[in-house]
Amino acid sequence: MTAQVPATEPSSPGTEIAKADRPNIAILQGFIGSLLILFGSFGVGWLSLDSADLRSNPLIIWMRFDQPIGAVAAVLMLATGGMLLVRSWLRLGQRMKGCWGPESRPVVLRAVIAWSAPMCFALPLFSRDVFAYIAQGLVMVSGLNPYKDGYSQISNYLQLGADDLWAQSPTPYGPVFLWIEELVVRITGGQPEFSILLFRLIALIGVALCVYYVPKLAELHGINPNRALWLTAANPLFLVNFIAAVHNDALMIGLALAGLYLAATNRALAGILLVTLSIGIKPITVIFLPFIGLLWAGKNASWRRKFGYWFMTAGISLGLLWIMGLINGFGFGWVGALSTPGSVWIWYAPVGFAGMLVATLGNALGLPGWTLADIVHTIGRVASVAIVLWQMFVGQYSRMIRRLALAFAAIVMLAPMIQSWYVVWLIPLFAVTGLRDDWQAKTLYLFVSFFMVYAISDQLDIWPYFELSLSAARQIAAVIALAFALYLIFLDPKTKVLFRKKLTEPAPGELRMR
Repeated sequence: MTAQVPATEPSSPGTEIAKADRPNIAILQGFIGSLLILFGSFGVGWLSLDSADLRSNPLIIWMRFDQPIGAVAAVLMLATGGMLLVRSWLRLGQRMKGCWGPESRPVVLRAVIAWSAPMCFALPLFSRDVFAYIAQGLVMVSGLNPYKDGYSQISNYLQLGADDLWAQSPTPYGPVFLWIEELVVRITGGQPEFSILLFRLIALIGVALCVYYVPKLAELHGINPNRALWLTAANPLFLVNFIAAVHNDALMIGLALAGLYLAATNRALAGILLVTLSIGIKPITVIFLPFIGLLWAGKNASWRRKFGYWFMTAGISLGLLWIMGLINGFGFGWVGALSTPGSVWIWYAPVGFAGMLVATLGNALGLPGWTLADIVHTIGRVASVAIVLWQMFVGQYSRMIRRLALAFAAIVMLAPMIQSWYVVWLIPLFAVTGLRDDWQAKTLYLFVSFFMVYAISDQLDIWPYFELSLSAARQIAAVIALAFALYLIFLDPKTKVLFRKKLTEPAPGELRMR
């Protein structure tokens, strides 16, 4: 794939930003929202039992252990801050509408920095996975096999704050992330606060890769790079999952995007190396390999050539992973561990919801309902594989990355379990290949709003000895976040048009750079 030269329009210096409707107001509002998330995390973010210094901090004591009013205040700040960040993101896009020229890049970058900076110092939110990273690092340091030995083998692992649900499960992560976990624990000795900061720094490296490569990939498709950057890196769902929640998915997708760009610009071997490193974080990005093979084969390649480059791409990547397995002594143990989260379903995933309906109906009729639900889940997985194969074999070379986006979306959306960070995997791929300002953008806005509401009310760390129960705190968070989301969609005079207005032409700068 070669870079397209997009159409451009002349503009005098500063005229485009001058036309923008005070974007700094939206940036400031988002910064306030991020600060509220930071302070809310002190009351309901995840805190390890080993974090003695934090637990003795007067502010933490008041918000977490003294009176329920502190926890309620934290819930209010978290829910309000999270949804204010959503509004600020939407308003920034509106304020910059028609002004996505080169001068808009610093504006979007200021938003990314301002909105992410407070989250860098927040207690982990929306997920406890970072504590599992620490525990798995201890497994590595102890000389155990993380693909056979869960972190329940580590003494007092519950003191770390790791979720007991996965304590006896093998890790689903690849060899690269195992080494990262081990390195962090060797540096910190497993001390939670320092470890979290290092894992967050690693996540920020992934965020930086996305910030750098998303505009470059967009330019390859003649898509406005600054709008793509706003859709991706300034997106609140991107920020809370990759920075506040400290997910390793940030580094995974950052490396994958970097490899994809290199492969699309005739540097296939370097691209395969980076994507293989991404697979070594979480193996889901193996879906990139067949499309990188097609990019390597080139335009108008014969089927013989395509199959040849598929085999070479797979051989190089698997060879590198095999070498990693030799070095760590665990081989391809991660393949067997991939089924760790596979038996889980969730109600809002279409396939998960269908399985729940089938199970309920089957049980009511005296049939093995959940066995039937497993069949539904299997059908979803088979359908996703069929779509991946279709995208591999059918389609234009110029739409290769869009085909990858559709294949990846099939894997995510037809699974019985969908997490908010799974959706974040998809956003960059669709943003760089073009999101029209019609139902496509509206769908993204609704997805972001829904998953922010769900994240805000899903995982809260409430002291069990309060009269305020965890379920009550979650209900408060859900009501506030949902009310705010409904306000944005139906009542806010500024943002409701985003969910209702029917455009007859692409948004300025959407299909071509301006």
